[in-house]
Amino acid sequence: MSPLPLITAQTEEKLLAFLTEHGHTKFRAQQVLDWVWRKRVTTFDAMSNLPPALKNLLAEHFRFHTPEIVEIHGSADTTRKFLTKMEDGSLVESVIIPAAVAENGEKSERVTLCVSSQVGCAFGCKFCASGLLGLKRHLTTGEIIGQILSAETIAGKRVNNIVFMGMGEPLSNFDNVADALEIITSHRGLEIGARHITISTSGFVPGLKKLAAYPRQIRLAVSLHGATDEVRDQIMPVNKKWPLSQLIPALEEWSRGRNQMPTLEYILIRDINDSPKDASHLVRIAKRLHAKVNLIPYNTVEGLPWKRPSEERCRSFRDAVHKARIPVTMRYEKGHDINAACGQLRLRKEQEKNGWTPR
Repeated sequence: MSPLPLITAQTEEKLLAFLTEHGHTKFRAQQVLDWVWRKRVTTFDAMSNLPPALKNLLAEHFRFHTPEIVEIHGSADTTRKFLTKMEDGSLVESVIIPAAVAENGEKSERVTLCVSSQVGCAFGCKFCASGLLGLKRHLTTGEIIGQILSAETIAGKRVNNIVFMGMGEPLSNFDNVADALEIITSHRGLEIGARHITISTSGFVPGLKKLAAYPRQIRLAVSLHGATDEVRDQIMPVNKKWPLSQLIPALEEWSRGRNQMPTLEYILIRDINDSPKDASHLVRIAKRLHAKVNLIPYNTVEGLPWKRPSEERCRSFRDAVHKARIPVTMRYEKGHDINAACGQLRLRKEQEKNGWTPR
């Protein structure tokens, strides 16, 4: 028998439809959501202002559950990666990234959580640990939300910035991610502003088209990592199905009618995509999309052949992009000392359990 659905996976619309069907009012739905998200109760009995019949109805159809936290790894830069076990035994990684200093130089209260959307990944980017074990399945809405609840328990404070940059391709799990976004952004949910949420895609064009029609102003980051089909074909298999000739128009469609700049994520890999010519191709795309660029020197993954360029090479690449008047930052991966790149902790755990070694 399948377990009951999670109350924490119910959007306001879905919960209201359920309660209306059972003869209850919108006010009751608001009360339930207030108990779940404001008071953070973990039982229906704790909802003291609900009639017993309603508490019994909820208990018959829904349940509470937060994923089990298996491991927590702290970093010298205050980043914390944690591994959670889902009810079927699947392992999922998430990363908490506190911002120590705000833009004005004062202490920042921002707590960013990097969440996963799938168990593993089917897209198989050649430099990434997430895809080494392939895709096991999509994460449910409740499992996505569960990562946020677990992170708040670990951090001891509210998460107020979400990036869908963990394991998996979020736009290939669009329906569950969209429901999670409704709960995250709702006034009767986690109430995190849409502009404090970023979805990253490797270039899944069908999902980008769905996101273009999505009404909330969610930020978009594109894992470009190569500015020509030749480079992307080498390191990102998704490009063979949706090359730049399809990806760039899809990004233009997303941008249309939005007062937002997409971010082009670009991992610098030694002798693969870090030449002056690569920088020139990247500038051309960024200008066409009115995009900003985030450069990330490669975070080494054990068992993969790719290397991080020298500091001088990274700075030279950044300067070439900046000289072309493209907004550019260079972000060194936080948590480098705890293997914080996507999928590394899960990969190590699976290796320990099954004796599996990447080829």
